Amino acid sequence: MKILSAVMAGGAAVAAAGLIRSGYERRHFVTEEITIGSEKIRNPRTLVFLTDLHDKEFGDGNEQLLTSIQSIRPDVVLIGGDVMVAKPGKANLEVTRRFLDGLCEVQTLTTGENSDKPFRIYYGNGNHEQRLGRETDTYGNLYRQLRVLLKERNIAYLSDRSVNLNEEIRISGLNLDQACYRDFVPARMREDYLSRHLGPADPTCFQILLAHSPLYFEQYANWGADLTLSGHFHGGTIRLPFVGGVMTPQYQFFHPYCAGTFEKDGKYMIVGRGLGTHSINIRFCNRPQLLVIRLQPKKTEE
Repeated sequence: MKILSAVMAGGAAVAAAGLIRSGYERRHFVTEEITIGSEKIRNPRTLVFLTDLHDKEFGDGNEQLLTSIQSIRPDVVLIGGDVMVAKPGKANLEVTRRFLDGLCEVQTLTTGENSDKPFRIYYGNGNHEQRLGRETDTYGNLYRQLRVLLKERNIAYLSDRSVNLNEEIRISGLNLDQACYRDFVPARMREDYLSRHLGPADPTCFQILLAHSPLYFEQYANWGADLTLSGHFHGGTIRLPFVGGVMTPQYQFFHPYCAGTFEKDGKYMIVGRGLGTHSINIRFCNRPQLLVIRLQPKKTEE
């Protein structure tokens, strides 16, 4: 009995320590840098990529997050979706509005690291934005409010849409079908899915793709995405040394694409760990993440 009591007490202490650690991690994001070289890039560019905020605020009005973005002096800010939480009875755009207002204020005060102009902001859909638009009986006109909010702030909304940043960089935002987010067994993706949603990739430009789920990296790369930016998996909730993420929001275990940088035939995918949580409010060895991506020229190999 004493041994059992000691084991139970030890287990409770470990669980309590884990919860305390998880609470600390969820409140403290880290900024991490990745460099990508390409022969298609002639002039360096600094990108900030953030995803899966899920109504999280780091300081009043996300002051800490906005201060970090301002200090980076990006040329472009890319938002990978799921800024809000679309759950019945809880969905609203208050945190989204405060964050985007703050981001636009930072935009007016900051010139890009590689230019004398304010950074541009591009917003791609996650499954929570798409849920707002699809389930209007549940969420009313929140999706329409989001679109108005983005338009009023001159934020480019990339909903199955592509735009050219300049003559050498093209940015596309892909909407994924609801079945792609299905729990346990997501849908397979047809090879023509991206071309049907976005048209052909432009091989003359460095093609950036905002695609919220990383599950379909092969299809993204085959379409022509030089750099895919994804999130959705929240880093795998708990990350283990030498193993990686434990569980995705779709209840897939030990998936290799939970977070990190991946390469396939010269095409790259960066999967951000995200900034917030929603249904499973745990992060362990998995700090929230603000990503700085530096695009650099790469000489053609002789």
